[in-house]
Amino acid sequence: MRTDVVIIGAGTAGLAAAREVSKQTADFLLIDPGPLGTTCARVGCMPSKLLIEAANAYHRRLSFESFGIRHADRLDVDIAAVMKRVRDLRDFFVDSTLEATQRFSKQLLREKACLLGPNRIEAGDKIIDCQKIIVATGSRPIVPESWQDFSEHILTSDNLFDQRGFAESVAVIGLGAIGLEIAQALSRLGINVTAFGTDERLAGLSDNAVNQALLTSLQAEFVLKLGEEADLEKSAKGIQVTAGDFSGEFEQVIAAIGRQPNLDNIGLENLDIKLDEQGLPAVNSQTLQIEDLPVFIAGDVRADTMLLHEAADDGRIAGHNAVAQSVSSYCRRIPLAVVFCEPEVAIVGQRAEALEPQAFVAGEVDFSNQGRARAAQTNAGYLKVYADKQSGKLLGAEMAAPAAGHLAHLLALAIQQELTTTQLLSMPIYHPVLEEGLRTALRDLQSKVSKNGGFDLSRCEAMNAEALD
Repeated sequence: MRTDVVIIGAGTAGLAAAREVSKQTADFLLIDPGPLGTTCARVGCMPSKLLIEAANAYHRRLSFESFGIRHADRLDVDIAAVMKRVRDLRDFFVDSTLEATQRFSKQLLREKACLLGPNRIEAGDKIIDCQKIIVATGSRPIVPESWQDFSEHILTSDNLFDQRGFAESVAVIGLGAIGLEIAQALSRLGINVTAFGTDERLAGLSDNAVNQALLTSLQAEFVLKLGEEADLEKSAKGIQVTAGDFSGEFEQVIAAIGRQPNLDNIGLENLDIKLDEQGLPAVNSQTLQIEDLPVFIAGDVRADTMLLHEAADDGRIAGHNAVAQSVSSYCRRIPLAVVFCEPEVAIVGQRAEALEPQAFVAGEVDFSNQGRARAAQTNAGYLKVYADKQSGKLLGAEMAAPAAGHLAHLLALAIQQELTTTQLLSMPIYHPVLEEGLRTALRDLQSKVSKNGGFDLSRCEAMNAEALD
């Protein structure tokens, strides 16, 4: 059997690649044994946000009294109903991705594929020769082999959203984006949560001030045990978790220690290439080509950012290069990551630890007294924005703040356009909005960079009263 291009994996990256390839040829195959529907829609972005929205809605009752709204103590949560809504809407989102997959029904082959070489694939009982190959097999949650003895007590993002209910006591192991979101959501739904992380810093943050603000907020909601490896053993109640001087029994454990690329038995060894310690090949991030082979790798399987918008971009780049006359390098978008806890966490552009200490300055704002945030009782968190010390060009930001995802998108555009603090401060900011907090940080930043002189509205000093600024 022969075809022009084989795409292994029908997730976000694979579908994006298929769209690009289909612009040039219908002679390609999309191979995936299933389940179809993309990680984001089935077990990732969407069901997790549905759970978070329910948790935040119920948690909001704790502020009712201060707004003059009485009898919040009469409210109760029906976990089974919460999870049913999660599944119902999750299935709706999955159906929409399946419609996109259906577009390629003539090219779809529901088999597990294995590379036999740079131009040959085995899929089921078929041997397929092709000109180009795109590997987009995605990733899955990491569950250590030693945990298999008590797997009946282990949940991951793959099966968590199919639960009808949860145990009274739950341990969350890992405090990256997934662990942090799930830990807070379950806690807000009334479940006794203890969360464990080996790092003192949460959600990928590198700025200590921002991390401390986030930690202070979260510690008021559930127990965090940081800086120690968590050891798990089977116990009478379920699982005994030990970390440092802490030891406790839990009926359920949610494994959120990371995701691993789906490269098992994919046949990379048949490409005659070097693999790193994780079994990954060297990939050009601008072309997504593996060395000089007619093979491209896209999406979570690259084990780089594992974010939906990056996976979609990967698919487009790989798909274009697979059918182009020559391989092109692409500029990538400004790095952007958001964690949907409260306060929200966002990292945009360069992180603090990646910057040269003598070459940048930082502006900051504490959201505890920010006007609009106080009005909504979301006044918690901290924001730091970084710029080149000499030019004032914006470089990046880290934040744990209300609506951080929206603020980060604004900054991402500014960084992408290579704007300076002066230029961004020339933007009008309405009153009262959360962006006034960002303006405070930018003004702090502006005071620390070299100035070119001359009057400009962006250089107006703060009057320390938001209604007058």
